[in-house]
Amino acid sequence: MVDRSPVNSPTPARRRSPQFRALIVGTVAAVGAFGALMVMPHADAAAGTLGAAAAQSGRYFGTAIAAGRLGDAAYTSIAAREFNMVTAENEMKPDATQPQRGRFDFSAGDRIYNWATERGMRVRGHTLAWHAQQPGWMQSLGGSALRQAMIEHINGVMAHYRGKLHSWDVVNEAFNEDGSRRSSNLQSTGNDWIEVAFRTARAADPSAKLCYNDYNIENWSYGKTQGVYNMVRDFKARGVPIDCVGLQTHFTGGSSLPGNFQTTLANFAALGVDVTPTEVDVTNASTTQYAGLTQACLNVPRCIGITVWGVRDSDSWRANENPLLFDGGGNKKAAYTSVLNALNAAGPAPSSPAPSPSASTTPGTGNRIVGAQSGRCVDVPGASQNNGTRVQLYDCNGQANQVWTLTSSRQLTVYGTRCLDAAGSGNGSAVQIYSCNGQANQQWNVNTNGTITGVQSGRCLDVWGTGNGQQIQIYDCNGQANQRFGLT
Repeated sequence: MVDRSPVNSPTPARRRSPQFRALIVGTVAAVGAFGALMVMPHADAAAGTLGAAAAQSGRYFGTAIAAGRLGDAAYTSIAAREFNMVTAENEMKPDATQPQRGRFDFSAGDRIYNWATERGMRVRGHTLAWHAQQPGWMQSLGGSALRQAMIEHINGVMAHYRGKLHSWDVVNEAFNEDGSRRSSNLQSTGNDWIEVAFRTARAADPSAKLCYNDYNIENWSYGKTQGVYNMVRDFKARGVPIDCVGLQTHFTGGSSLPGNFQTTLANFAALGVDVTPTEVDVTNASTTQYAGLTQACLNVPRCIGITVWGVRDSDSWRANENPLLFDGGGNKKAAYTSVLNALNAAGPAPSSPAPSPSASTTPGTGNRIVGAQSGRCVDVPGASQNNGTRVQLYDCNGQANQVWTLTSSRQLTVYGTRCLDAAGSGNGSAVQIYSCNGQANQQWNVNTNGTITGVQSGRCLDVWGTGNGQQIQIYDCNGQANQRFGLT
């Protein structure tokens, strides 16, 4: 029987042969649509590596790392030089982290985490709940026993990495090509299993971004894309915690980047989630397709970064298709240059106030907000600092649509004279802070009228649920909880 499912291959597994799916009718090339957008960067603005170039616009450029290759000096040299985000290839999957029930093994995952963080790189977790690469003991379970095992696994793994990882692929590949749910042992526990996984993950580690990850969801008109979109829309409407959608972006055989890829990214982002290509590899490393998918991400403010699935062609699960940005000898390919040029053309995030802000948000002194206990600046993901631990800010009064001011004692407060504090204090309801124009690497002003604004936007800060902004995550650069924030 011929496999008629579309072009993208599923998450690479260590025991899966790289057989590729046929091209679905309706997938179209993006060569013309995205190629025309490419602009060569100015020499004085160009960064020399993928990670540095992506960071200019507040994004990351990552790769998948295998613990077994960390002894390869050529491999680690390229990875450490070029990337600023790491995903463990197999070492954080269920069979690796809990080979026996109740007996966790984080040795391989920790090798990757330690290697990455020692070099100033952040780490994505992959993956917590998946029908594949389950340990044998988990495969033997069903019903409520499997549901409980999934919950225990999420809690155990996230407890080990609590507060350490940028994000987690909480659930992986749960949909069929027609947009219905995949018939898996996890699905057999009840249609709400994905919701349960996300709620469990949020309770286990409130600081990590929680992502749904899948393949063949790049084409907006495709059934699977619509199935995932409808789930995310439902989750956001009902308050199920989901922060991001990962599009694996495996392009295989005679396939190409869908012409509506940017539309897909933008439509997911409009639901209030971040989007990110998570496992990128392209047959023969097509220059136009790599440039096109990069440009599409750059054109969507909530596309927070790109991850390629491997370093060199020889490291890829699809090595015979030469799908990565470096050849087997570690040399940069033409696709590498096309991606670097696209990232550099996006340029650095603006560092000056937006012109002519409204009268109600006139910029003030331009001083930066700092944690009063740390003396370190507050920054957001993608900033040049990478030594911070995310803190969750609370409104102690629990009110939405707050306006933020500065008291005479230099504490940030909300109207109602209640202080902000960090996650773990237990005395408030968590709020999500927005920059209303969606820019990364913001600096925050106190205006002459006492309100706080992003100096790049001239817009006031507001909280989750208002619908008029893009979410950002606030960091305390030295990782202290329960900070009090003042001005330098």
